[in-house]
Amino acid sequence: MKRGISFEIPNQYGKFLGEIVRPLDVASFNWGIDGESYTVEKGEIKEPLLPDEIMDGSALSERVKNNFYYCIFADLKAFPKDKQIKEINTYDEFLKSDCQVVLLLVDCSFVTIYCKDSSTLELLYGHAKSHGFDGLEYVKEENDKRISLSVW
Repeated sequence: MKRGISFEIPNQYGKFLGEIVRPLDVASFNWGIDGESYTVEKGEIKEPLLPDEIMDGSALSERVKNNFYYCIFADLKAFPKDKQIKEINTYDEFLKSDCQVVLLLVDCSFVTIYCKDSSTLELLYGHAKSHGFDGLEYVKEENDKRISLSVW
């Protein structure tokens, strides 16, 4: 059974999170956010891109699509707007929760996305493939090396 996808993005400034989540209806969720990422202006790192808190999907979408930034770590968890955001540390907790998507970016380049909806997962895979991201593969029980669904 497919749990998600993993791939690598370039370790450089850009709008990679915005591009990665393009197939998702980001605005339809509330997002639990943790991580370290910064806006970049004229080649200089500026303010944090995302707050370490809950963010409305519309605000998140605007931030990741309309800014130029550098992500070091990102832990994004999507919950339906009518559900409470809860901490999720394992894949089993993810399955039992209301969370629909987990996006983890580690060390500026390594992306893993877990998704409950199989058709959305296929859209994410096809989108990543069309962008030529390196090392694209499905995450399955047999090859899932993650112990924790966190970047820390």
